[in-house]
Amino acid sequence: MDQTPQNKEDYFQLVPRCYTEMVDLPVIEIDGINHQSRRTIIVEDIANACKTYGFFQIVNHGIPQKVLDGALSTASSFFELPTNEKMKYRSDDVKSPVRYGTSLKDNAKYRRVVLKHYANPLDKYIALWPDNPHDYREKMSEYAKATQKLGVSLMGIITEGLGLGPEYKSDKMVKGVQAIMVNSYPPNPAAAQPDLELGLPPHSDCSCLSIVLQGSRGLQIQDSDGIWRDVSYVKGALVVNIGDCVEVMSNGVYKSVVHRVKILSNNFTRISIASLHSSALDEKVEVAEELVDDEKRPKGYKESTFNDFLNFISRNDISEGNYFIDTLRLVQSFVVPK
Repeated sequence: MDQTPQNKEDYFQLVPRCYTEMVDLPVIEIDGINHQSRRTIIVEDIANACKTYGFFQIVNHGIPQKVLDGALSTASSFFELPTNEKMKYRSDDVKSPVRYGTSLKDNAKYRRVVLKHYANPLDKYIALWPDNPHDYREKMSEYAKATQKLGVSLMGIITEGLGLGPEYKSDKMVKGVQAIMVNSYPPNPAAAQPDLELGLPPHSDCSCLSIVLQGSRGLQIQDSDGIWRDVSYVKGALVVNIGDCVEVMSNGVYKSVVHRVKILSNNFTRISIASLHSSALDEKVEVAEELVDDEKRPKGYKESTFNDFLNFISRNDISEGNYFIDTLRLVQSFVVPK
């Protein structure tokens, strides 16, 4: 069916996906994080970003550009391998420690190819990763180690900004899940309107936090008015967003924001690598008692585990608007203080 907009009203019905405005996400320098004067500023900046956007970008994060470029390069090389080589890692089991999948098929709504693998502890999982390309394990492990260290540090900043202290849950993060999501969003040259296509449907992350290395633009977040906003590409920067676990832990002070990926071109493949950080699979995540006030802010969420999320996505299709966080919210509501 022809979806070409016939008038202005039809146009805006069809195109919340493209021609969107940029969101002015904070770009935060986090060098000097171990010096108290700088740390105080960084904690405040990140707390404000979490309250306002649920997303922010970080620079001067300590990960060399060589490591970032190496991870993107070997990821791109993996996706260029013959199909039969990549299909060695094909699995329908959402709990598989290494899993390759694709949504590239006729009339598919979304265009994404993904390789997911766990990375913490690294020595437990690295032998399961692809050994083709020959440098995949070397380059991706450098990236995984660096982002795991960074993720633990960022989580300490986030909990400190909530008034819980930097050590709150830090041991859980050190021993927790790190899932590396290596994404390829290929173009669709046959599409009549390629800029109306999505690579990844709207969703929120179940993790405590996600660290995303973008190879180019394409990420969009949904603002409080339900409008999609483009996230800018800043070379060398990492995009950080809080996930469902932090929304629960913070009792709704911070929100796990819905986001998606848009196809920007019919001749260019976008690569991104997301590092998702959570507590261990069976570790319960619950509202911090310190953030509950029976009158002003009653407990707003049920407890859950990462395994609960995996069971949820095995039974539900997120592309149909089924979000795990919605199953955790209690009926009672409260007003988030300004």
